[in-house]
Amino acid sequence: MASKRAVQLLALRAPQAVATKAAAARFSTQCAAPRRAITKNAARLQTVFVQQRWHSGFPSDKRSKVYEFKDVLSIVENPSDSTLLIDVREPAEFSANSIPTSLNVPIASQPDALLLSDEDFMDRFGWAKPPREKQVVFFCKAGVRSSAAAQLAKQAGYGNVGEYRGSWLDWERNGGPGTKSPPRPGGKGEPSGKEIKE
Repeated sequence: MASKRAVQLLALRAPQAVATKAAAARFSTQCAAPRRAITKNAARLQTVFVQQRWHSGFPSDKRSKVYEFKDVLSIVENPSDSTLLIDVREPAEFSANSIPTSLNVPIASQPDALLLSDEDFMDRFGWAKPPREKQVVFFCKAGVRSSAAAQLAKQAGYGNVGEYRGSWLDWERNGGPGTKSPPRPGGKGEPSGKEIKE
């Protein structure tokens, strides 16, 4: 049996418990409406986000041409003045090893490079800025930076832009030669002997 004091304590707590339950019910009712509104707003925001991503791409006539290993190998084996391979990795990565005939324009540390004037580009890099009518093919280590560089090139007015999406990792995996790992005689990447067209 409960003691008289325990009964008195329960009697005192009962109104507080009822009041607490009522307050909790009011609180949950008040918070439920904003929660539903937040959920609806979040769904609306998510829909907008999805729509923005869906529409954020370039029109089909503005997309970069995608290059595969064999296409880049052809550029290396048959060099041409009309096509430039541009390695957008950082200078340390470029000097460690790169695709032969490529030039280095580090996109992470020099994102404004293709937006520079011809004189400023020459001062910064020591070689002439690629003319806008040339075909430029970007590559990096795994294809992320090269994609960003292609978008920046389009913004800078380059119309003939390509991306080697497999980039350096794909080049190495397929046995492509590098500046520090030259091709075996008669192997992949050996220049065909044709002169560069002027």
